[in-house]
Amino acid sequence: MDIGKRIRQLREVKGLSQGDIERRSGLLRSYISRVEGGYTTPSLATLDKFAKALEVQTYQLLFQGEGRPVVARLPEQAGLSKPVKRVVKLFESMSSTNRKLLLTMASKFAKP
Repeated sequence: MDIGKRIRQLREVKGLSQGDIERRSGLLRSYISRVEGGYTTPSLATLDKFAKALEVQTYQLLFQGEGRPVVARLPEQAGLSKPVKRVVKLFESMSSTNRKLLLTMASKFAKP
């Protein structure tokens, strides 16, 4: 999936211009254009800004469809340790609110 196309699609469905996203997110219009055009890939923190500006959950920028996203199984998942398998299973079963909280906390801890 092309993330820029998905962002443009959501923006247009909501009737928003790139200028609206600029005002809501603090991102420059030229940057928004580069992302939507596929010339730049946004970071996770920037995806969060796009999601807030578009009033959607961050995962919805990466997931297209109804209901909850199905997490792809990794072929090497059989070789994962039990604690890692448990974390993956818990993440799959989380509500979108809890998933968002966890991702927000992780991004805060990742900042220097």
